[in-house]
Amino acid sequence: MTMQDAQGTGAPAPAGFAQGEVIAFAGHRPDKLGGWNPWHPVVGRVKSAIRGALVDLAPSMVISGMALGVDQWAAWESVELGVPFTAALPCDDMDEAWPARSRTEFHRLLALAARVHVVSPGPYKPWKMQRRNEWMVDNSARLVTVHDGSAGGTLNCIRYAQSVSRALHPLSW
Repeated sequence: MTMQDAQGTGAPAPAGFAQGEVIAFAGHRPDKLGGWNPWHPVVGRVKSAIRGALVDLAPSMVISGMALGVDQWAAWESVELGVPFTAALPCDDMDEAWPARSRTEFHRLLALAARVHVVSPGPYKPWKMQRRNEWMVDNSARLVTVHDGSAGGTLNCIRYAQSVSRALHPLSW
């Protein structure tokens, strides 16, 4: 499916954004977005907003931090729309503590990435999550966000993007 075949608003890209640029996604895990039920209405709204942003912005590449929730939903939507994505992993074993089903889906998605980049090789350490976020911002033209205003990694990523004057594209969901 091409970007033209996908459902979107048909609106032009926002002022100051050149189509074909690299965009990154930052957002919450499922527990802040209606829970782990993939059929929850909030999950559907978020996925629809992600798809709409991809269609409207028409990026040449998407960067996904590959965490459960928004990161992986953005990567899956990218695959469905034919937009290549870079999997930006914070460390070598980011999925080690996840349930088996989540790990299987993660590796299935990882195999579809145009590029896999491990930002900080070696085992998981909490600081590596923020380093990954900084790498995503530093390597993109715009940060697309799904954020409910709460403290955490998404807010830290947004604040870093603001500190380096990166354009933000918050999604309504």
